[in-house]
Amino acid sequence: MTERVLVIVPTYNERENLDRILDRLAAAVPAADVLVVDDGSPDGTGALADARAAADSRVHVLHRTVKAGLGGAYVAGFRWGLERGYDALVEMDADGSHAPEQLPDLLAALATADVVLGSRWVAGGSVVDWPRRRELLSRGGNAYARLALGLPVRDATGGFRVYRRDVLAKMDLGDIASQGYCFQVDLAWRAWRAGWRVVEVPIRFVERTAGVSKMDRSIVTEALWRVTVWGIRARLGRDRSRRRVES
Repeated sequence: MTERVLVIVPTYNERENLDRILDRLAAAVPAADVLVVDDGSPDGTGALADARAAADSRVHVLHRTVKAGLGGAYVAGFRWGLERGYDALVEMDADGSHAPEQLPDLLAALATADVVLGSRWVAGGSVVDWPRRRELLSRGGNAYARLALGLPVRDATGGFRVYRRDVLAKMDLGDIASQGYCFQVDLAWRAWRAGWRVVEVPIRFVERTAGVSKMDRSIVTEALWRVTVWGIRARLGRDRSRRRVES
């Protein structure tokens, strides 16, 4: 396992889930640190995170005053971790859909990779308690990302993943404006285009049993139009480069 691991857990109204996920993380990867990035949760999630941090030196809290999106929370967490010298930075949801017990498998894959994606849609991956409509939406969205961007992964929208510090340190994090599913596609595509080795490890994704899902139609719409724009720009860029070479 990489020497210093930071698990970044964004929260907004996750008081029902946070204690449980922190306990499971401590049992599954006892050497890892955790950074809870709370967006001013009105249900007291931030205060609970502070209490856990006071009792456990491996838990840290970054408070943001407003709900400013998943992408912004992760970027803030990446910067916090890079400034403190962590070797690997992990994205993980607070709602229990990502099993901490599977994190050792993702970390082990860093032996031959720079980015490790926890994948629901490779052999051995699965989802639990998802309606058929949501599964079709996820599979279709990932197929569209592969087609539009040429990104050779099966699950670019998943949010359980690990980055080596060099991958994030060499990205222009200030240039990232995407959120939600789109944020995940954005970072995977940037890493792959930069030449980093991206691999997928099968995971079992379990639908949350407490709290309220943050996914809505605007997240899906953003992902669709951004991926389309990126794909068009990439193709135009390749065409222009080809014309310059041919001329």
